[in-house]
Amino acid sequence: MDLAIEEDDKATTEEVSATVQAAEDAIDRMTLERMLGGKDDDKNAIVSINAGAGGTEAQDWAEMLFRMYVRWAERKKYDTIVVDFQPGEEAGIKGVTFIASGPYAYGYLKSETGIHRLVRLSPFDASNRRHTSFASVSVCPEVNEEVVVDIDEKDLRLETYRSSGAGGQHVNKTSSAVRITHLPTSIVVQCQQESSQHRNRAIAMKVLRSRLYEYEEEKRAAERQAEYEKKEDIAWGSQIRSYTLHPYQMVKDHRIGLEVGNVSGVLDGNLDPFIEGVLLART
Repeated sequence: MDLAIEEDDKATTEEVSATVQAAEDAIDRMTLERMLGGKDDDKNAIVSINAGAGGTEAQDWAEMLFRMYVRWAERKKYDTIVVDFQPGEEAGIKGVTFIASGPYAYGYLKSETGIHRLVRLSPFDASNRRHTSFASVSVCPEVNEEVVVDIDEKDLRLETYRSSGAGGQHVNKTSSAVRITHLPTSIVVQCQQESSQHRNRAIAMKVLRSRLYEYEEEKRAAERQAEYEKKEDIAWGSQIRSYTLHPYQMVKDHRIGLEVGNVSGVLDGNLDPFIEGVLLART
């Protein structure tokens, strides 16, 4: 390559460059296949974020995480659709469910399942004291119509209520939002995305099918079953990642020991070092 450049041999330089690029592309494909070779990794992802211990602090933290994942999805050029949004009483959100659509969305985001911990000086504390907040993230693959998931209508409890948006205002005056509880598993899904109750029910059933599919997959695999049955509180000691804003700036993934000092960058969606690190560690 260097000799070709020195001799101004453009044809050879271009040929070598193309060969090097092809080799790099092949390595990238092999790395991707190694990380994202799971059965459902190529599917879209259904992501749920719920505030945990910490009250208003935790609800604000849940909203920060929601923004972080939306920004990450934008970087990946994924589409995001909010299925359910539960605003906090004073600030932030109690919970949110959204679908990230794009190649290998679930394969990437599945590693984000767990408890996320924030340490900062509270913007809601008049004394500006340091607070610790928690939020949980759960991710399951969006299953398509070809996947058969048996759901008995007798096992479902259907409830309707008025949709509410950020700040608690009513999106409409009719009970178009839908909540479905699968009684045998106690899995609850909600949807208030559309103004039509029928459409919201269809979306909620789609999410329920995906969660039941994931539930059954976890039961079949002993390792994942143990993980599923481990009921962790959304509180101290069970976090997969800590985000510290005070007294120093650091994001640490406790599973792989990775530490990043640019907290604002991470919260703005730069999650790939953590996601890829965890995926590679699992392969």
